[in-house]
Amino acid sequence: MIFTDSAVILYRQPLRENDRVVSVYTAEHGRINARLPGVARTTGKLKALGEPFVWADMRFYVKRGGVMATVTGGKIRSVFPRVRADLNRTTLALHCCELVLRLTPLHQVNREKFELLTTALTELEYGEPTPAFAPAFTLRLMTLAGFGLDHPVLQISERFWQQMHEDKFSNLIFQDPQDLLALAKCNNIVRRFLDRYLTYPLGTLKPWGLQEEPLPSYPSARYSGCKVCAEKL
Repeated sequence: MIFTDSAVILYRQPLRENDRVVSVYTAEHGRINARLPGVARTTGKLKALGEPFVWADMRFYVKRGGVMATVTGGKIRSVFPRVRADLNRTTLALHCCELVLRLTPLHQVNREKFELLTTALTELEYGEPTPAFAPAFTLRLMTLAGFGLDHPVLQISERFWQQMHEDKFSNLIFQDPQDLLALAKCNNIVRRFLDRYLTYPLGTLKPWGLQEEPLPSYPSARYSGCKVCAEKL
């Protein structure tokens, strides 16, 4: 079977001497693993398609009964050059890709997840990253993955909760002390969910403040929603 789909590279690793295996998230086929033949050679024609968070229209070939696709060609939409030129932007882009990789099963199609990822990468390219970028992305991905919360918890206001789930990432700039406290609580919710759900830690977790941090004391809240988070909060 041969098909073409829009895809973002989530992860890569070498295979044999000259090949590379990538995990990509596609618009119409979900997350799939694919082989890029010969990209380690100096004359490799698919080399640019095997770099992390490249967005491209790719052509895939899957043998009958096969479990891994082969990339046979493609056209790059964006390599996000401004993101690659800045360490903070690059780290955040890799963090978003790793979250999608770890929270998405193979072959599960979800167009909204694809749009969330491409929107985040595009805003990183043209906007300014903020401290709220990573937790906001994670909360939205949790919702799309079926782990979202039905309503705000930990006395986070409805207004702040809605902003974290709906506003443009580049507009999430908070200076009010109450908003900064709410942001710290969101970081805490995200960290506790990831600690409980993932079998091993994210490689991009610590650079973005999602590791264990002391918070001001506040009463816990009863809520319906993600049971994993409910047991931890």
